[in-house]
Amino acid sequence: MKVILEKLISGEKLSRQETKNILLEITQNKYSNEQIAAFLTAIQMRGISVDELLGLRDGILETGIPVDLSPYKVIDIVGTGGDGKNTFNISTCSCFVVAGAGYKVAKHGNYAATSVSGAGNVLEEHGVKFVADNSKHLENIEKCNFTYMHAPLFAKAMKFVAPVRKALQIPTCFNLLGPIVNPCRPQFQSLGTATLDQMRLYHSVLQHISENYMIVTALDKYDEISLTTDFKVISKNMEQVYSPNNIGFRRINPQEIFGGATKQEAKEIFDNVLNNVATESQKNVVLANSAFSINCICGEKSISECFAEAKESLESGKAKQVLQKYIELNS
Repeated sequence: MKVILEKLISGEKLSRQETKNILLEITQNKYSNEQIAAFLTAIQMRGISVDELLGLRDGILETGIPVDLSPYKVIDIVGTGGDGKNTFNISTCSCFVVAGAGYKVAKHGNYAATSVSGAGNVLEEHGVKFVADNSKHLENIEKCNFTYMHAPLFAKAMKFVAPVRKALQIPTCFNLLGPIVNPCRPQFQSLGTATLDQMRLYHSVLQHISENYMIVTALDKYDEISLTTDFKVISKNMEQVYSPNNIGFRRINPQEIFGGATKQEAKEIFDNVLNNVATESQKNVVLANSAFSINCICGEKSISECFAEAKESLESGKAKQVLQKYIELNS
């Protein structure tokens, strides 16, 4: 670790293999908490490189529990979190809308870090029990087009750095790993980032590990299409800025997509959306994110065609049926 820290202090970047080795050695208890803290702080002060983030990802996946959903092509729909906006569970609602439209969704998530309710929170509020059993996740995909993998059950390496991250009380490079360590390694990735800098970083990372991805960032720093302002979309072959008007929506106020003050309030909003009784703004923001996620899978389809599929899924009750079946299978 002394050699690694000297490199970082002098401004050098680590290779993908070097960073992977460090992660593996952390899980083998080869470093003290003080050394791990120094490593994380040095990376944070300089800013992580693409190869360094890829190396940490490689180590997380190698030491974690894999999930094999290979009979199917699946998409993960996820935001980086940490935008501080406390919206309702927009990306999780979108997962059920996309699944209701007939696509296979394998979401990787966790409890909320900066908002009232993350994917793990809202599903747990519905009585869902989280497991790492591969056969259960395959059954979910086969029977209701959706499964949820709770990150702490799969990324075993995270527990080795948890005490240090808690003691540091600042974001570290490990905050960036969630969206890229889905244990089933999905063929499609619909990712929301809170800043343009994060968008550029993930764009560079995903070019190495995925052929089919789409990244969205609202220009007022939401990690999803918020419809509160213009938003940018990047994929492997496209980069474009949209306004809500471009896709047929009015611009909305931030308070219209607020996630509530309690987990129960967040659950109520989530249920209202999938029951198709939410406010127009709540419904539209989910449909917008769902449409672009469908477009990630079906790039040949126009956004208006993808929107029509998402709307039909929600308004016909198919999205709600996916949720109901998923709860039935996992309670």
